[in-house]
Amino acid sequence: MITDIWNWLSAAEHWHGPDGIPIHLKEHLQYSLIALLIAAAIALPLGLLIGHTGRGGFAVVAIANSFRALPTVGLLTFFVILIAPHIHSTGEATYLIPSEIVLVLLAIPSMLTNTYAGVSAVDPAVRDAAQGMGMRGSQTLWQVELPNALPLIFSGIRSSFLQVIATATITAYVSLGGLGRYLIDGLAQQDYPQMASGAVLVAVLALLIDVALAVVQRYAVSRGITGRYSRKRIVDPAEQKAVIAAAPLT
Repeated sequence: MITDIWNWLSAAEHWHGPDGIPIHLKEHLQYSLIALLIAAAIALPLGLLIGHTGRGGFAVVAIANSFRALPTVGLLTFFVILIAPHIHSTGEATYLIPSEIVLVLLAIPSMLTNTYAGVSAVDPAVRDAAQGMGMRGSQTLWQVELPNALPLIFSGIRSSFLQVIATATITAYVSLGGLGRYLIDGLAQQDYPQMASGAVLVAVLALLIDVALAVVQRYAVSRGITGRYSRKRIVDPAEQKAVIAAAPLT
């Protein structure tokens, strides 16, 4: 099977034309990015607000976590039946809108819960110090709580992105593009190398996206939060003077 996958992926005809890997890869990324941006616009502000005020956290997080148990294919079919008849369009919107709704619902829980947990977990002494310096509530949120919560927030974004990348294959189930085409078409044609190659492409894309986000997180989060300092030992001036005084004269 590994040889069959390699032969399929290395075939030149699979890298050109309207059904080529670059085209479906672009479509897959577009579907995923649209869903992630919409989910982030909903989940991140809501998570920051709940974490900062401490109100409604249990109810909102419980509802968000319940989205994880939703069957994605069944939900997609439901939204297509519910929404598609009301969309008068000859393009992809008929199936794209229901697909994006499902992907957004899938992406929200991780970002929402991690953002809420990150802000609420900030040490109360840090908040008290910020208030003692005269910071208002919004200043405390943006200048103190958000920077401290960034590691967990990035963790939620990475988790959501991986889930969306993996699940965006369902768009092919309703005649859209993306890497899921190789899974659906391969199953219909009983072309198992094509199906396996599609799965490999999705896995590699997810790994590359996660590595890219890890690099962004490394440089976006303060070193004081991560504990990532230079390995060079900082010498205390008093200790340096003592060493010089103890050195033998030549």
